[in-house]
Amino acid sequence: MDTGHFVIAGGGLAGATAARTLRSEGFTGTITIACAESQVPYLRPPLSKEFLLGKDGEDKVPVVPPDWYGENGVELLLADPVVAAHPQAHTVRLASGKELEYSRLLIATGAQPRRLPLPGSELAGVSTFRTLDDSRRLKAELSGGGRRLVMVGSGWIGMELAAAASSYGNEVTLLGLEDIPLSTAIGPELGAFFRDLHESRGVRFRLPASAREIKGTDGRAGTVVTDSGEEIPADLVVIAAGVLPDTTLAEKAGLKLENGILVDASLRTSSPDVFAAGDVANALHPFTGEHYRSEHWYNALMGGKVAARAMLGQDAKLDMVPYFYTDQFHVAMEYSGFPTLAAGRKPLLRGSMDDGSFLAFWLNPDPSGKAAVVAGMSINRAKVHKTIKALISGRVQLDPARLADPDVPLEELLPEG
Repeated sequence: MDTGHFVIAGGGLAGATAARTLRSEGFTGTITIACAESQVPYLRPPLSKEFLLGKDGEDKVPVVPPDWYGENGVELLLADPVVAAHPQAHTVRLASGKELEYSRLLIATGAQPRRLPLPGSELAGVSTFRTLDDSRRLKAELSGGGRRLVMVGSGWIGMELAAAASSYGNEVTLLGLEDIPLSTAIGPELGAFFRDLHESRGVRFRLPASAREIKGTDGRAGTVVTDSGEEIPADLVVIAAGVLPDTTLAEKAGLKLENGILVDASLRTSSPDVFAAGDVANALHPFTGEHYRSEHWYNALMGGKVAARAMLGQDAKLDMVPYFYTDQFHVAMEYSGFPTLAAGRKPLLRGSMDDGSFLAFWLNPDPSGKAAVVAGMSINRAKVHKTIKALISGRVQLDPARLADPDVPLEELLPEG
């Protein structure tokens, strides 16, 4: 299909990438992107990293330059999201009341921050973190230093925000439900590495602990009360308790849901001519044979490309090895692989955590004594993830002792050819 009207519901990385891919693949029909936000589609990773820290300006945040849409004949509707879809009629209705017919529909509505029913969460100084406006506001609050920030949540976003706030000279206390931060994602050994990193920079942890109440005066937050009764002074409180896939549109349209919108490997939903990509899509992964929903930028980037090609009738599948990264203080971490396959397995280290530069691998052992890599992480090691991804996607059976040996180049573990 090279003509028709393709509607993209959602103005994030997946939706913008899909539009760009449609044009690069030669689609000459009409493209409409309907966004909930008033901002042109932008990248989320810089919001808690480079942009928040002032290393990059707002010109680095858009997915494509703002002029690209007009120059490529893409209708970009800001602050006018799709609020209803009717797959049988092939129509959508926008918040403005306008109705559009479509030949293909891509739902890329992303996710929304999980909100906790905390007394006092309505006070000034209390926020979640998801949008460019959130990052702008937090940057303005933190950049002068001298503030007391309480982070509620010890996942990746919570840790990145804690690192940024501390780097600006603020006092940071972080609450989390785990005994060790990030241990659910990467295990206690590596979680402890990040905890020690933060503590060396003055970040204080209360683990496990949750917020019971936020107290304030004159309408502004002043104290966070934990479940143990401890009262922690706070000028700012950020709730980073994860996100939930935004399936409201899909649910109203009668699409099949299961931890997001259930789609096949080509990102097709249960309804013909309707596709889903990005944070909201729970896609069948050819490698595992199981559905997998990812909230990382690489999934949105690749999902946008795959969805666009599938919408054009091409044989496209979301079969890449998942990938994400984080920057905290001086530590740059990259992770490739399948967290569900790595869960509960102790990582094999290549190098020493004490050196602050090492690799970690999660393996699926074979009765022969060899093992296949299912996930790999690098700490302050550049240009290794192409090889790590090849080891994973190739299901390479290797000797764990050679994998752990820093003197054996990773490339030597790949099969010849």
